[in-house]
Amino acid sequence: MKKICLTLVGLYMVVLHAFAQFQEDKDTSLYMATPLKVDEVNLVSSYYTQNGDHSAITGGLGTERVVDLSNGLDIQLIGTDARARKNTLSAGLGIDHHSSASSAYVNKSGASKTGGTRVYPSLNWSVEDAKKGTGFQLGTYYSYEYNYVSYGLDGGYTKKLKDNGEFDAKLTGYFDRVKLIYPSEFVQVATVSASSTGGESKYRIPSKGRTTLTLGLTYSKVINSRLDAAVLLDGVLQGGYLGLPFHRVFFQDKTDGIERLPSERVKLPVGLRLNYFLGDKIILRGYYRYYIDSWGLQSHTASLEVPVKITPFVSVAPFYRYYTQTAVYYFAPFEKHSGNEQYYTSNYALSAFQSQFLGVNFRIAPPKGLFHGLSALEIRYGHYTQTTDLNSDVISVNLKFK
Repeated sequence: MKKICLTLVGLYMVVLHAFAQFQEDKDTSLYMATPLKVDEVNLVSSYYTQNGDHSAITGGLGTERVVDLSNGLDIQLIGTDARARKNTLSAGLGIDHHSSASSAYVNKSGASKTGGTRVYPSLNWSVEDAKKGTGFQLGTYYSYEYNYVSYGLDGGYTKKLKDNGEFDAKLTGYFDRVKLIYPSEFVQVATVSASSTGGESKYRIPSKGRTTLTLGLTYSKVINSRLDAAVLLDGVLQGGYLGLPFHRVFFQDKTDGIERLPSERVKLPVGLRLNYFLGDKIILRGYYRYYIDSWGLQSHTASLEVPVKITPFVSVAPFYRYYTQTAVYYFAPFEKHSGNEQYYTSNYALSAFQSQFLGVNFRIAPPKGLFHGLSALEIRYGHYTQTTDLNSDVISVNLKFK
């Protein structure tokens, strides 16, 4: 908790200084072009801890202890062009540092690296034409960690309809390279190349590609003054290396190998979202999703969040989510696979289980702000349990400057 507080204080001081340089009086003109200027800044810090005893690195048995400290900064700039269209440019930067006890056992002796850092910047641009009721957006993403690198692109289109509805379409692509870091007993001969100095040699770990393409379609509608609804449909196509090379599988004959999964996967989630306003102080936010894929996994998700206004500027929102899934065709526990199967994994994320996630979100947003440009403060806590004995806790803090 001390790490969260110190991180937030440090980021707060940096953003406060930058925000003071950019803050200007708002232009009240509706149709004059205005340059992009800072409209909103968000700082998010979270602390996550997890425990379990079904690590995929050790073949379905062993510690799943993980601790993750995450920090994110998002800056949103808004302006208008000569056609009175609203232009929004959002730039984000996230940095996660985690320690994973199970990672030590990539090496059988338990001497492997147990911590890592992930860095993921993003950039998103959107244009909204209020007269025509249309909008489009483009985004680009990058993520780097010691065992993989990922590039992402997306594009979206929005159209407001005459029936108080709205249609959204979004196409997203992620293009990853996964480093082939094997368990110590399967380490292959590394590729050696001369260093740029001509002295010592350096080792290059080979990698394989993975591509994920997603088409998301959403239709939302205001049904009446109290109820609005949305239907969500996604189509996902994955191809390439879809496993992880350091996930072991132990067979019935006591030998071990590396998980082997198909090189293609098709996913089809369908969701329904409902928001119902119970007067001025209580909102019911319900969500249901059904999911099926080509590996045989089927799942159901149901969640409910109930924001309650204690005062016009302070709200508390308890939430609950229930999830259940079947196992993929290729899953079996420790020493249950036979060596003659084409595909096999002992990763319990692909097993059959049920889970529950519950917690509460606290938000305060007075009309004149809190202090020094801080317009809203959110604190969120959640506790997760899974029938495989996995459990976790997460707490996050969001500071919004406007």
